[in-house]
Amino acid sequence: MKRRDFLKAAGAAVGGALVGGCQVPGRRKSGKPRRPNIIYILADDLGYHELGCYGQEKIKTPNIDRLCAEGMKFTDHYAGAPVCAPSRCTLMTGKHLGHAYIRDNKEIMPEGQEPIPASEVTIAEMLKPAGYATACIGKWGLGYHKSSGDPNYRGFDLFFGFHCQRQAHNYYPRYLWKNQKKVRLEGNTRGLTGKYYAPDLFRDEALKFIRENKDRPFFLYYATTVPHLPLQVPEDSLEEYKGKWPDPPYTGGRGYLPCRYPRATYAAMVTRMDRHVGQIVKLVEDLGLSEDTIIMFASDNGPTYKRLGGSDSYFFESNKPFTGLKGSAKEGGIRSPMIARWKGKIRPGTVTHLPSAFWDVMPTIAEIAGVKPPKGIDGISFLPTLLGRPKEQKKHEYLFWDFAGYGGQVAVRMGKWKGMKRNLRKNPDAPLELYDLEKDIREEHDVAGEHPDVAARMEKIMVEARTVPRVKQFRFWRYSNG
Repeated sequence: MKRRDFLKAAGAAVGGALVGGCQVPGRRKSGKPRRPNIIYILADDLGYHELGCYGQEKIKTPNIDRLCAEGMKFTDHYAGAPVCAPSRCTLMTGKHLGHAYIRDNKEIMPEGQEPIPASEVTIAEMLKPAGYATACIGKWGLGYHKSSGDPNYRGFDLFFGFHCQRQAHNYYPRYLWKNQKKVRLEGNTRGLTGKYYAPDLFRDEALKFIRENKDRPFFLYYATTVPHLPLQVPEDSLEEYKGKWPDPPYTGGRGYLPCRYPRATYAAMVTRMDRHVGQIVKLVEDLGLSEDTIIMFASDNGPTYKRLGGSDSYFFESNKPFTGLKGSAKEGGIRSPMIARWKGKIRPGTVTHLPSAFWDVMPTIAEIAGVKPPKGIDGISFLPTLLGRPKEQKKHEYLFWDFAGYGGQVAVRMGKWKGMKRNLRKNPDAPLELYDLEKDIREEHDVAGEHPDVAARMEKIMVEARTVPRVKQFRFWRYSNG
């Protein structure tokens, strides 16, 4: 279905009361049903093991841990891709990397990335006909200003933050975008420090948006830049961790600023982000919206590479118990922490092992809101799991990634099996690697030769589950002549 036809049909479908889908709308003070609010919080390069509720011991995340204790923890949730832009594309459009428009990072100068085309429908566009106020706050990465991917053109009433991922590589930027205008930040020079710390401004704008829309349904996509490099944090947060561990300074390089206390700074960044999450949750509670609001938290891909920009994923065991970091289709590069809290709907302290991924978020939100998702998406709603109805939960036969970056990689998760092919740009005939995740979560023992039937099924999926990308840069392997 074309985007224009979908939006026209969606507008007609939601003209009255809630349509099908979710059977658990909240209540206004008048007693009339209201569509639930949706807050989706996305961290940037946060590892699976960097939250206390996922086993982290060095970095403090009490607010997110509380969110987890009061809701549901996902153990087998996956990011859309091993890097930012394609991961966000799968999230916003409900399509896995075999069908998504964007399948790698692609820079557009002077400020932006490859834009999603007008033909794609986003979560915000899906919700707008149902009367939702919509906001994207933080990092977008799916199109530059006034392109087809501009968030204001893609269903978001409010955009505040960075259009461009490259511009987001400093926490004291000279300006941020607010809708169609640049907001100049006097006192910031893109240096080591400045007057305005961008994540604090994101927090402030998110709180304002919630207050202003407390009496109507809203969708807040809160895409913080933390803890993506560079390592920068205000001094009051740094003090909490300074001196806790041996912490040799990072002298800078590869485009990143130096940092006196890299380990302490990284930990402080995550803890400050956790504080911001706590402030958002508290406001929801103070406004009496907890039972009307589902809050989800995830990360766009795995933690960053060893020692790049001063980061130290090995010191914090950021990808434990997996191998692979950002950029890799191994579990450490794509397995994401995922938490969902909805007071009165999701039973506190629950854990699910349901394999799910970013492309499932769109249909889940559609069912929660009582709207129809676009046709042709790959996601399956996990709302039955959230509501404690596992017998009603439909499941994927497989999860699939077709990632053009880092040499070209394809990967399949099918039950306990994980299949991968790597370095396909150089070697289109690279062999299939097969891992039994139940026995080998670190993906260290290739058993393709021992299970030829499973390997053959993986090979077939890798061919059938993908279409030729429209952008030539995203083609590799057998796309060469596509």
